[in-house]
Amino acid sequence: MTSDQTPSVTEATLTDIATNGIWGPGHSVSEAVVDVSRALLASLQGEEGVELPAELSELVAAVKRIATITLPRITANDGVRLSAFSIKLKGDVPRPVVIVPAGWNPYGWLPFLYAYLKLAQRGYHVLAYSPRGIGIKGWLSTSEGFVNVAGPDDWADGSSVIDYAQEALDPSRIGFLGESYGSGISQLVAAHDPADRVSAVVALSTWGNLATSLYDNGTRHLAAVEALIAFTGGPLEEKFDEGTQQLLKDFLSGRNLDAVVEWGTERSPEAYVDQTNARGIPTFISNTWHETLFPVNPVLEHFERLTVRKRLNLWIGDHGAPEGPGLAGLVTGLPFPGLAEPTLEAYAWLDHHLLGADNDVPNWPAVKSQSMFTYKTIAIPGGSNLITVPARRETYQSWQEATTGCEAWYLTGTGGSGDGALTDKPTSGWSRDFQAGALTSSRAGELLKTGQREWFGNPNEYTLADFERDQLLVWSTDPLTGPGEVARRIRGTATVRLSVRSSVDAATVIAYLYDVAPDGTARLITHEPYTATGLTPKADTAITWSLQAASYDLPAGHRLALVVNSRDPLYSYAGSDLPALTTTTVGSVSGSEARLELPLS
Repeated sequence: MTSDQTPSVTEATLTDIATNGIWGPGHSVSEAVVDVSRALLASLQGEEGVELPAELSELVAAVKRIATITLPRITANDGVRLSAFSIKLKGDVPRPVVIVPAGWNPYGWLPFLYAYLKLAQRGYHVLAYSPRGIGIKGWLSTSEGFVNVAGPDDWADGSSVIDYAQEALDPSRIGFLGESYGSGISQLVAAHDPADRVSAVVALSTWGNLATSLYDNGTRHLAAVEALIAFTGGPLEEKFDEGTQQLLKDFLSGRNLDAVVEWGTERSPEAYVDQTNARGIPTFISNTWHETLFPVNPVLEHFERLTVRKRLNLWIGDHGAPEGPGLAGLVTGLPFPGLAEPTLEAYAWLDHHLLGADNDVPNWPAVKSQSMFTYKTIAIPGGSNLITVPARRETYQSWQEATTGCEAWYLTGTGGSGDGALTDKPTSGWSRDFQAGALTSSRAGELLKTGQREWFGNPNEYTLADFERDQLLVWSTDPLTGPGEVARRIRGTATVRLSVRSSVDAATVIAYLYDVAPDGTARLITHEPYTATGLTPKADTAITWSLQAASYDLPAGHRLALVVNSRDPLYSYAGSDLPALTTTTVGSVSGSEARLELPLS
């Protein structure tokens, strides 16, 4: 792999993955994940003196007994060579193959080598590969070419990989499993393979529409794109062709966004849902409530349009947090119950559709949704929590079933506390100002990391009293009651409507919905930005937008709070080219009163 010495892997390395997840500093794959995979690869290649815990040593030995492992280079139609990792099971019995396009990371197919060995143990040939352009220069797991960002070259590469698999492995069936970038490629290859050879797809932490995932409601998801550019294993100029470089630069600067949308739409599984449906490809999808790379709403829209056999798992957390440990090195002695479920359910899907396993998959409801923060935890040394009882999961035949009613909360002007109220009766004729352009304490969280902590039982805690009232606006209900311990079962997509005007011709407003406990501490339920352009100073413009879908039980005695500010580190801001703060005014006009529509079950 490199000239560096093969790392030693201890129980502490595995504990790191199982308690902290797969993301390390600077939005990179954690050192523990890379160390486990490098040590496994060295052991598979027969390197002497590799230090592995007993369970991993036994896994390597077991797979070496039943399979032959190679590191081929697969040549694409245009001559680009793709780095790959192959496990071919011994014997004459036909076996299916699971093809794994790597996620978007500097190490290509390497980080989830543990998963390939576990798949082999389940009875699969395995062929993992790095999509073109992905990886650090000089590493064994790096592929040639420019990153195509799940475009037509990547679809064609997937078919070339299938060609190779058929010749080298002679599989009985072909399935695709992908995490993140590999999940989108998996869906797109299945929809476009000229010979229609894909029998099942597992798409973990995936996207439905790439365009709306990265640019929606007039707002660019800047932090996500900046992280993706930095995460390929090299500089922009080396990793992308000139056309893609220009598109990405246009996105970052807010230019030519129509072309960016067209480019993203072409790379969206949702754009080819009719092809997927016509081919009848069983599709397993997972996503997270606080996803910061591929938000949940476009995934829900895509999933609802699928008419094939399908499954949607919705989890607490953020991108890669639920499935990552199970793919990277989750061994016996789980730190909390339920940690293995995201990966085991994905494997069960493949087992049924590729191996013909007589398992419970045919009886699964289409949707299984985990309700946010319904787990039980205990405090552990170091100041964090450990989950003792996993969060509750609910099942539906479609996501639309989750919402059975709606409750309207109307925004008022300033009350005695200085904040506005959420009431059950419309109010109009008021307006409230705030200074726009400053970052505040109300924010969605750090890309990838905040949601990863949520998954492990440590959601962010906010203090409503600390929010900067001159730079944001707050509305809240009185303490709410219900028939039991839950005052409101929030299920679905909340909508915010208000009027906005600005001292300039554009304004970004970001709505955050919080659960506020009696002591004033709060947890984020959902949020979403909206950027209004072409505003006329001193004139009100009515806007309505949907927040990201949620499944959240608001406890009895808690308040619901809506916060609106102008900036969040995750997103673009309409006044980023201005030298000073501006003024944004939010109000409620007669006939289109400001309100929050809350979806309930």
